[in-house]
Amino acid sequence: MSAIANSTVSAGSTDGWRDRKRYLWLIGLVVPSLAFIGYGLWALTGWGVWFWIGPIVILVVVPAIDLVAGLDRSNPPDDVIEALEQDRYYRWITYLFLPIQYVGFVGSMWLVAGGADLAVVDKVGLAVSIGCIGGIGINTAHELGHKREENERWLSKIALAQSFYGHFYIEHNRGHHVRVATPEDPASSRVGESFYQFWPRTVVGSVRSAWRLERRRYARRKQHPFRLGNDVLNAWLMSLVLWGALVAWLGIGILPYLVIQAVVGFSLLEVVNYMEHYGMLRQKVGVGERQRYERVDPSHSWNSNNIATNVLLYHLQRHSDHHANPTRRYQSLRDFEESPVLPTGYAGMIVLAAVPAVWRRVMDPRVLAHFDGDLSRANLSPRKRDRILATYPPAPTPVAGGSDARSARTSSTGPVEVLAARCPGCDYTYRVEQGDEHEGFAAGTAWADVPDSWCCPDCGVRDKVDFVPLPEVVA
Repeated sequence: MSAIANSTVSAGSTDGWRDRKRYLWLIGLVVPSLAFIGYGLWALTGWGVWFWIGPIVILVVVPAIDLVAGLDRSNPPDDVIEALEQDRYYRWITYLFLPIQYVGFVGSMWLVAGGADLAVVDKVGLAVSIGCIGGIGINTAHELGHKREENERWLSKIALAQSFYGHFYIEHNRGHHVRVATPEDPASSRVGESFYQFWPRTVVGSVRSAWRLERRRYARRKQHPFRLGNDVLNAWLMSLVLWGALVAWLGIGILPYLVIQAVVGFSLLEVVNYMEHYGMLRQKVGVGERQRYERVDPSHSWNSNNIATNVLLYHLQRHSDHHANPTRRYQSLRDFEESPVLPTGYAGMIVLAAVPAVWRRVMDPRVLAHFDGDLSRANLSPRKRDRILATYPPAPTPVAGGSDARSARTSSTGPVEVLAARCPGCDYTYRVEQGDEHEGFAAGTAWADVPDSWCCPDCGVRDKVDFVPLPEVVA
């Protein structure tokens, strides 16, 4: 059993256990409903401020509720997790987000185009609010995109179409989850890096990474990447069709507002990325050609148990368990004692991230404490590294990065012929007889011919070297 599983907080007896948040998850549907609430309050009062309801709720109301409502650190018992995962009630909550999101989106663009006599400032406010909804919609896409069911993966792309950020589907699952908390990851922020410096690096870097991943997948199939099966291109095509249809119907005048809501939406995603792994760095283990980053564990993600933001974001703040078990559904995610903790929920932290001096004052001491006073072990901004280490010099005897016993595991590509191998994290199984056409491995591709750089396509956590050969092997 993995170290992640062993570190689960005990939940005691399962007799009579009930999910106390079962019906609180419905509050998540308030977010896509904000478009209707804002319009209704404007119609009732005539006050244009209600078109700014998105940022008002996310940046003011939710942080205030987080401070009052407190924390929830309860975990489901281990032996109810499977039943909890299979309860389709929780899935339908995420499914229902999408129709509400899109009715509000289309209706708002109609209002902007002349469906109501709005001032420019009201139209901008409406676009910003719709962008906030789209940004939370990206989180819904995040929840759906990690699942094995094909329909949920397509729903993920649909949720991303509004914000024109469909490449997130590939980059997050196959890029971020593999490289998280390393300097190579464009979605992992560094100490000394403000959000305004992080934003262009992650926006551009995520596009490049997503395209590189798909191009590599098609190269394994000896095909060019410019085809509909490319998950970056088909996701962008969905956005083009959506935006094109709206412009054809409502006129070119809505285009600036489409752009505003998209930028607000994916910026909301990226500010959350900024805070989730700020300064976190996985140490390298092994030697020589076998050197690699240590396994992702609960210490590599900032967590928060503020209940208000958690029910709005489908437990996204329990980020450590999500990175350890990416295919696990939101209702089953657990809290870990060893996870570093943010001082408040994500909503409140967005406000801090907007003011770099305040962010550094709050977060840098926490990063320092997390690494036992040795910031040389943190993910630092390269151009500020010397200045940071001069301010916080490492201890005379730096703490070693440690060793990972799992890195000592010998490669599966030994003298035996492996006919099938299973990911120990999510149970994805590669069978030589079947191959994996989507990954670019034709039926009959030997396990030894699968590149060592390849990782599990379902969870994105386990490398090829971690896969466990099944009994179906011959000498």
